[in-house]
Amino acid sequence: MSPDRTPLPQGDPALLDTPVARELLAGTAPARVAYLAPDGSPRVVPTWFHWTGTELVTVTYVAGPAVRHPARRLAALRADPRVAVTVDDDGPPPRVLTLRGRVTLAEVRGVAPEYAAAARRYLGTEAAAEMLAEVDHPALRQARIGLRPEWVGLLDFTSRLPSAQGGLVPEAAHLG
Repeated sequence: MSPDRTPLPQGDPALLDTPVARELLAGTAPARVAYLAPDGSPRVVPTWFHWTGTELVTVTYVAGPAVRHPARRLAALRADPRVAVTVDDDGPPPRVLTLRGRVTLAEVRGVAPEYAAAARRYLGTEAAAEMLAEVDHPALRQARIGLRPEWVGLLDFTSRLPSAQGGLVPEAAHLG
């Protein structure tokens, strides 16, 4: 809650600074990234992520010895960079962080630093070092997919309930 005890409204990026959001962003639950495929159908990809403090970064493959083709979501995100992302846990009670905005894409030669950081968080230092040594190759290219959230929602099912359960009324749901 803010200092005046009024809960932050759904949509307010300041929700990223709450304890629940910080715990989810530091945890090992995957991010689920939703986007529109070129044919207009919705897609969801569970993925590791790294939170930089201002940006949720996921990384995927573009080229390398074991890479047959760039990840298909890259073309879709270039055509329409709007995404919705959830990071959640099962609880009890469940906690859900929802982010919306537009991503930026950047190609990285070798292992992207955010990929290495995510690997250490998800696998542990030793297992990550082994896995990263296996994928690191001079021909490796990765795509860094960065989201600076424009809209943030948070539910913890204790102090922040969905509006249908008498909880928080969402702010405008569109991305201007």
